[in-house]
Amino acid sequence: MERTDRGILLESGTNELEIVEFGIGNNEFGINVIKVKEIINPVPVTVVPHAHHAVEGIIQIRGEVVPVVNMAKVLGFPESEEPEKDKFIVCEFNKTKIVFHVHTVSQIHRISWDLIEKPSEMYSGLESQIIGVIKMNGKMILMLDYEKIVVDINPESGISADQLKKLGPRDRSDKRLIVAEDSALLRKLLEETLDEAGYGHVDFFEDGALALEYLESLIDKGKNPKDEIQLIITDIEMPKMDGHHLTRRLKDNNDLKDIPVIIFSSLITDDLRHKGEVVGANAQVSKPEIVELVELIDKLIL
Repeated sequence: MERTDRGILLESGTNELEIVEFGIGNNEFGINVIKVKEIINPVPVTVVPHAHHAVEGIIQIRGEVVPVVNMAKVLGFPESEEPEKDKFIVCEFNKTKIVFHVHTVSQIHRISWDLIEKPSEMYSGLESQIIGVIKMNGKMILMLDYEKIVVDINPESGISADQLKKLGPRDRSDKRLIVAEDSALLRKLLEETLDEAGYGHVDFFEDGALALEYLESLIDKGKNPKDEIQLIITDIEMPKMDGHHLTRRLKDNNDLKDIPVIIFSSLITDDLRHKGEVVGANAQVSKPEIVELVELIDKLIL
C-alpha cells in the first residue's frame, strides 16, 4: 500500500487524522498516515556491524539506503511467531526516511485528535514511548513517540543546545513565549535550548487545547494577549487538539490572530507545508532544526 494522496485526504485544521493500525505481538499500535510513505513485504536486510540493538540493518528502496528498525526489540516484545506475515512500514519524518519492521498491519482509521487520551502518569514520563491511547472497538491502540524512538537510536538526530552557540550571547528575557508540545522529552529539550538562546520566559502546554484555554483565559480576565505573549510555537501531532487546528483557532480569533505562530514539527515537508499555510501559520520549521527556529523567533518578534 503506497500513500500517494497524503496531505489531500484531510482538510487542514479539522483536528482529524488518519492512523495506520499495526500489531506487535498481541498489542495494537497506531502511526499517523502522514508519516507513512508505503507498506511493503519484508525484503532481505544487510546487517550493519555494531549497530544499535534495535536496528536490523539497511535496505535499498528505489536507490535510497534506509535503516530498518525492529519495533519488537524497541518495545521489548518477543519476535514474530509468523515472520512470513511481517510487514515493513516505510516512513519519513524529521527529514529522515526509516523502515519500521512490525508483525501485522490491519487497517486505516480516521479519527479526531480529541478522542486520543493522554497516557496516565503511571506509565508516562520522559522515558515513556506512549504519547496517546485510542479506545476503539473494544480494544486499545497505543500511539508511540516515534521521534523519541529515533533519537534514542541516534541521539545526534535530536535537538541540541550546542547548535545555538554560534549565535553568541543573547538576552531575550523580556519576551514571553508559549509552546504546545505533547512529548515530555521534547518539552525538556526545547526548554533547555530556548533558554540557551536567551528565551528563558517560556510556558509549556501538553496539547493545543490547553494552550488555547490559557490564551482565552487571558481574554476573560480583561488582559490583552498580545501584550502578554509575544509568540506561540506548536507541534502538529498532539492529543485533544493538533497544531493545525490550534493555529486555525488562533487566527480566527480577533484577540489572538496577531500573535505570531510557528509550527515546529517532524511533519514539515515540501508536500505538507501547504497545510500550515492554509491555517495561517506565520512560519514552519522541521524538527530538529533548532537554530532555524530561533532565527525565525528573532525575526518575528524583535
